[in-house]
Amino acid sequence: MKLGIVGLPNVGKSTLFNALTGAGAESANYPFCTIEPNVGVVPVPDRRLLKLAEMYAPEKVTPATVEFFDIAGLVKGASEGEGLGNRFLSHIRECDAILHVVRCFEDPNIIHVDGSVDPVRDVETIRLELVMSDLEITGRRLEKTAKLARSDKGAAAELAALEKLNATLDSGRPASLADLSDDERKLLADMPLLSAKPVIYVANVGEDEAGAEPVSNPHYAALKALAGGEGSGIIPVCCGLEAEIAELEPAEKAEFLSDLGIEEPGLDRLISASYSLLGLISFLTAGPKEVRAWTITRGTKAPAAAGKIHSDFERGFIRAEIVSYDDLISCGSINAAKEAGLYRSEGKDYVMKDGDVTLFRFNV
Repeated sequence: MKLGIVGLPNVGKSTLFNALTGAGAESANYPFCTIEPNVGVVPVPDRRLLKLAEMYAPEKVTPATVEFFDIAGLVKGASEGEGLGNRFLSHIRECDAILHVVRCFEDPNIIHVDGSVDPVRDVETIRLELVMSDLEITGRRLEKTAKLARSDKGAAAELAALEKLNATLDSGRPASLADLSDDERKLLADMPLLSAKPVIYVANVGEDEAGAEPVSNPHYAALKALAGGEGSGIIPVCCGLEAEIAELEPAEKAEFLSDLGIEEPGLDRLISASYSLLGLISFLTAGPKEVRAWTITRGTKAPAAAGKIHSDFERGFIRAEIVSYDDLISCGSINAAKEAGLYRSEGKDYVMKDGDVTLFRFNV
């Protein structure tokens, strides 16, 4: 999973990236301190792995991972080359989803590129640049498809879908909100549209609002209403505080969070929300050599899940031997789960579930 961190200059993108990755990306109080995208691979928090490690005492524990791209601040006119221009838009195309960092706190000591804090205006600025970039792509495709549609019925159906999509973009609305049928979306699925990507808004709030939803913050309320209207996710995070927490040792971190009354770091909530947004789940494998989480799309069948481990597993798939994580922990061991009738054999049509502890049988 690749997530692009975007936003206006100076809203906390690199601070969030540093908190997520511990990579030490430059973070400064001026625009464009990030030139090339910083990239960091981060483990997905999963307490189930710790429990399985206690049970199996493996040689290693391997979590699922997510890749974060810290993309430089976009400004008004980026699609036409303003700021550092289209090169940043191209970086976003490589990502599966967008984490849009939006400033939702007042601080006269931190410069805002537009002179004031206004989350809705800031979102519209970024969105318009993505939409304008997408309009270039749909415009070229429309010209080509219109010529083909004169003699090709298949192209005619694509043209109708393109015209609907183009009208949505032309009105300033993102491709994700275009009124297209599932079949029409399939026709256009190969188009690398920026504004079609799933979005989670990261509301960068003040330290006094960390750990709980800042219901009295008008900036957050405005951003939440906007996110709800377009079906996007929203997570309140104090990026500066999270960066401090990320530098602490585990014992210090737990004590610090407890003192603040925070049950779970904002970063953990953010990664979990990203998984949910993209329809991802994890199945687990466990043994004395390794306990590991594997990322798959919700709805994946057992052979395809086996292929995540090795292509031979999918090619020679025989069956999957599965016990749910909750049942395994409740029973205390695989043998006890078998005795309780909770360890089962599933065939090629089985749809994997989150937390399935799995052993694949195969023959090649």
